[in-house]
Amino acid sequence: MLKSKSFIKKTRSGGVLKVVREHYLRDDILCGWAPCEECRGSAAGGAPGAELSPNSRPRPGCGRLTDQPHTSSQLCPEPHYVLPDTNVVLHQIDILEDPAIQNVVILQTVLQEVRHRSAPVYKRIKDVINNAEKHFYTFTNEHHKDTYIEQEQGESANDRNDRAIRIAVKWYNEHLKKSQNNTVQPQVILITNDRKNKERAVEDGLVAFTCDEYIKSLVANPELVDRLACISDAFNEIECGRLIFAEHLPLSRIHQGIKSNHYFQGTFRSNRDNYLEATVWIHGEEGQNKEVLVQGLKNLNRAVHEDIVAVELLPKEKWVAPSAVVLQDEGQVEADEEDEKEDLLKNITAKKFSKPTGKVVGIIKRNWRSYCGMISKSQIKESTRHLFTPADRRIPRIRIETRQSSALENQRIIVVIDGWPRNSRYPNGHFVRSLGNAGDKETETEVLLLEHDVPHQPFSQAVLSFLPKMPWLITEQDLKKRMDLRHLSICSVDPPGCTDIDDALHCRELENGNLEVGVHIADVSHFIRPGNALDQESANRGTTVYLCDKRIDMVPELLSSNLCSLRSNVERFAFSCIWEMTHNAEILHTMFTKSIIDSKASLTYAEAQMRIDDESMNDDVTLGLRRLNKLAKILKKKRIDNGALTLSSPEVRFHIDSETHDPIDLQTKELKETNSMVEEFMLLANISVAQKIYEEFSECALLRKHPAPPPSNYDILVKAAKSQNLEVRIDSAKALADSLDKAEVPDSPYLNTLLRILTTRCMMQAVYFCSGMDTDFHHFGLASPIYTHFTSPIRRYSDVIVHRLLAVAINADTTYPDIMDKHKQQALCNNLNYRHKMAQYSQRASVAFHTQLFFKNKGFVDEVGYILFVKKNAIVVLIPKFGLEGTVLFEEKGKQPPKLRYNEENPSLTVENTIFNMFDKVTVTITLDASNIQHQKIRMSLVEPVIPGVSVPRSSSLKNAIIEEPQMKKTKLS
Repeated sequence: MLKSKSFIKKTRSGGVLKVVREHYLRDDILCGWAPCEECRGSAAGGAPGAELSPNSRPRPGCGRLTDQPHTSSQLCPEPHYVLPDTNVVLHQIDILEDPAIQNVVILQTVLQEVRHRSAPVYKRIKDVINNAEKHFYTFTNEHHKDTYIEQEQGESANDRNDRAIRIAVKWYNEHLKKSQNNTVQPQVILITNDRKNKERAVEDGLVAFTCDEYIKSLVANPELVDRLACISDAFNEIECGRLIFAEHLPLSRIHQGIKSNHYFQGTFRSNRDNYLEATVWIHGEEGQNKEVLVQGLKNLNRAVHEDIVAVELLPKEKWVAPSAVVLQDEGQVEADEEDEKEDLLKNITAKKFSKPTGKVVGIIKRNWRSYCGMISKSQIKESTRHLFTPADRRIPRIRIETRQSSALENQRIIVVIDGWPRNSRYPNGHFVRSLGNAGDKETETEVLLLEHDVPHQPFSQAVLSFLPKMPWLITEQDLKKRMDLRHLSICSVDPPGCTDIDDALHCRELENGNLEVGVHIADVSHFIRPGNALDQESANRGTTVYLCDKRIDMVPELLSSNLCSLRSNVERFAFSCIWEMTHNAEILHTMFTKSIIDSKASLTYAEAQMRIDDESMNDDVTLGLRRLNKLAKILKKKRIDNGALTLSSPEVRFHIDSETHDPIDLQTKELKETNSMVEEFMLLANISVAQKIYEEFSECALLRKHPAPPPSNYDILVKAAKSQNLEVRIDSAKALADSLDKAEVPDSPYLNTLLRILTTRCMMQAVYFCSGMDTDFHHFGLASPIYTHFTSPIRRYSDVIVHRLLAVAINADTTYPDIMDKHKQQALCNNLNYRHKMAQYSQRASVAFHTQLFFKNKGFVDEVGYILFVKKNAIVVLIPKFGLEGTVLFEEKGKQPPKLRYNEENPSLTVENTIFNMFDKVTVTITLDASNIQHQKIRMSLVEPVIPGVSVPRSSSLKNAIIEEPQMKKTKLS
């Protein structure tokens, strides 16, 4: 059967176009119940135009209902299958994913609506449908002659779809009754949370339940009740208690307000150190971005970290400065206590420190996700309502209902937010699953990977199927297509234990007296071809993530540690960048080529340094290293003379016990000349490749830029330098670099390092971008007009794309549509920027966790540190020996605080009669506080200078100081 749909649409030129679409209807689409005699005689076949290619003959063991329907429901003990409507799939996907829920009919109407309304849920329900053990059956009701309906005049699209769902349920029940199979007579029941839809279903003689009713009737699976999403009823929230928050404006009013500049749209970012403060990052035109400060519970108005919100600016006389107070949410508190905390925000400061301040008036897009954390049991006995404390302090506590609180008390669990009523101090949510015992290394690693959205599942068979078959050999055909460089004395220089070696170097003297320098990079793009499952998975992961005790690979191990790794004494494919240089590091000629190499040595930085320093060693590899080292020093001087920054950030290395895998020693990394040597040639290769691909592809080159920080970012740096009678100039990168070189005080040798660490905190994030979508290419930190990433394709997908572009530029490979589409390239860059940021955060979290393990059995450790920042009620201390940073807090709940005076203009804090300035040397006692399993902390207490009632001797309990989770700052400007 054929139906035709026709409609009129207006063209861009102003004309009118009639569009006719054909819609095929069939009578041979199966119901999915194997014993059905009615379907058995039907011809098999697909439905033309069906979205999911739902063949009427189900695949064996997948996409079909089992012969044994549900019978465990107390509401419906008769054999039955369930059919959820769109809202149930959207909001109760956690229930549908549970192994206990099987034999479910998913309509094409529902799938299409879910796809339109939520891409993440659509992917999840498709994964469930494709899981053979779940027995979810997709019924193509929109192409079945008895279940397809047209929209009636005056009927909304939503009402039409609800009617289509009810008609499909009715057809199923009539169809199953006709079956000649008398052993079982199942029925199909509708699961809907829409009151009107349920009432109309009952009027039509259908069996319909809400999701809550049905799930609570499954007495054999009581744990499912905890996974029910808590969908709040806006009509009932007023009855439940006093309103705390203002109503969110509807989207129509928000959009009108944004057009008239009455409201502003931006990303909501909570303050990790102060739960009553946030900023909204407003994305302006032509890169003009600004931040709006939001303070106070009511002004935050139920926004959650990373939501897209609408803010209204307050009058200028109500603008305030960012709070210098450290405040942590300690759970349910009395109203007057909450008001007392808000009073701490009221800074009496000069107007020149105030910033644009506003309030959240509406939510444009919720960016809620699953959150890891722990349950905080209610003090009320037998209560099922408890607070969940997320591991991420930027996320508010979540109220959940569970009957498993005792079993979950010391476990890490996952919870999602369902809604946030106006009368509730906290959002409502529901329990999803348990991850394991808190403090367990595997559990905590899982938490940090989930919290930072790091894809870490094993590679699927679909991905692995695109790996080369072993044994892999280089063929004669390969030799014809590549430059043979196996005779060169090439070597690699990497950290100890590195197995994913993606770069190698060589340097030799030419007959004309010049030098030939080569950077050879693993040819990953040879093994990962565009568009296949391996390529898609690598693009999604974006980067390899290095934790303290494990590595989450971007590509399967066969490539990362074997076929692509440029190990010594094995032949490997490479992409080579070769320069002819003078002995003064002036480039005379540059060549790019696909090559075959045979590395002569895989060295660590220490081994390479030893070869350079040992005058008795004069083999070809060592001589090459000495030439490279000499050239690198010249290249570095040229970069610095051009204004490149040399910054500092503490990096630590853990020595891990081979049996327990616990950290047994911790020390800051020592950088050698060879570290700088390798870095200089990687930078040079990246710049050379960037110039080449931009020359060839001006609209679609993948580049990397580092924006210059706005002057306001330097405020704390300028104040800190001024307090030491030093001047830091910020008018250009060159001026900043020169002033940092001069910023030294004779009796404070570590001061310059502290200034450089502080400068790192002032920098913007370096980002990937598509050349056709931007005009500012400059890399501020490297003082380079153009830059990209070419040198690490094993661990960065950006480099794979750059390899493909370069290969096309030198006629070594062919192009493909996506790489020439600047919009798709920019979308890829956005994902890569996100993945790199999350990888960096997860690596810091791993360092923080291993630091806690290291101090777990150390007892009290006294160490010298330096004050990095001064807060209104705390000092932030850096311990150089461990690269450890923490906050000594001078106030504690329930205790009489010392007398504090804070000077914001010349950052200092006076505690009693002792003044603390930035960069002052202090001695602190470090120990692990495990009293709070959810947030175990490294505690710091002041030892020197001694302040009566504040400084804590080693022998006494630590009362007056706490530290947040250690934050390791690891910023690489490249």
